[in-house]
Amino acid sequence: MTRWNTSHIPDQTGRSAVVTGANSGIGYATARELARHGARVLLACRNQARGMAALERLRSEVPTAEAEFRPLDLSDLSSVRDFAAALDDFDGDRLDLLINNAGVMALPYRTTADGFEMQFGTNHLGHFALTGLLLPKLLATPGARIVTVSSMLHALADLDYSDLNSERSYRRWIAYGRSKSANLLFTHELTRRLAAAGSQVVAASAHPGYAATNLATAGVRMEGRTSTERMVDLVNRALAQHPAGGALGTLCAATAPHMRPDSFVGPRSGLRGAPAQCFRAPWTKNAANAERLWAASEELTDVHYDFSRPTAAF
Repeated sequence: MTRWNTSHIPDQTGRSAVVTGANSGIGYATARELARHGARVLLACRNQARGMAALERLRSEVPTAEAEFRPLDLSDLSSVRDFAAALDDFDGDRLDLLINNAGVMALPYRTTADGFEMQFGTNHLGHFALTGLLLPKLLATPGARIVTVSSMLHALADLDYSDLNSERSYRRWIAYGRSKSANLLFTHELTRRLAAAGSQVVAASAHPGYAATNLATAGVRMEGRTSTERMVDLVNRALAQHPAGGALGTLCAATAPHMRPDSFVGPRSGLRGAPAQCFRAPWTKNAANAERLWAASEELTDVHYDFSRPTAAF
């Protein structure tokens, strides 16, 4: 994967993709490149106005794009269920790519509509539920992939399994790191379960490096810390790469031939550059913890994965 870039994306004609959080940043860049290479892309975004604006922008930048928008709020499990239930008319019974991209970062303490700590609830539980609800489509599609966007900041913290919702103690960056570790543990256990079921669906993870998106400023903006927001903007301009560069890891994990299951792909330096297989903290491959998180996630979301559905002939 040396110096991999968007010119290496194979033709995606005939393939369908759902990209969460596709209204801006690396999610938008991911959706745009998939559409540019022929995929039918669904932009799944929380805010309808921003989602529709992103759709119009995509169609202007890629006039041949086959794309649409549908509302999805990952911080509300009823929205996740409604989205999945209404997806039957999107490319029939198949789904080639599920890009679990949306997320929040370093917010002041908030809870989701279902009472979960916002970062854990949105970044992990929302995508856990969405993937499980869409699994029948993925299992029925030859060559399907599930890509979950994590972060090198997963290395900040392993999960505290006795306090998944940070009810006893909350530190915003530690909570973010835990949610990103949860993304990697989810992919690890999903890979194991897919293999045990005899499925060739590939689950992989990616990270964007340091990309200039609105994630970094969202938390301080919510608290009205304008001076900190300006400082973050300056650092972004000096050090961060463009969202198109941040999307390369996701696009590589989603489209590169022979991607290994449970890969973690992104800039090797951690900040910017061509995607490659990257370091991940050892706890993100701990089988016992991965199973523990999976069991807790099923209980919290009431979404139970069914790997017994007939899978595609490969």
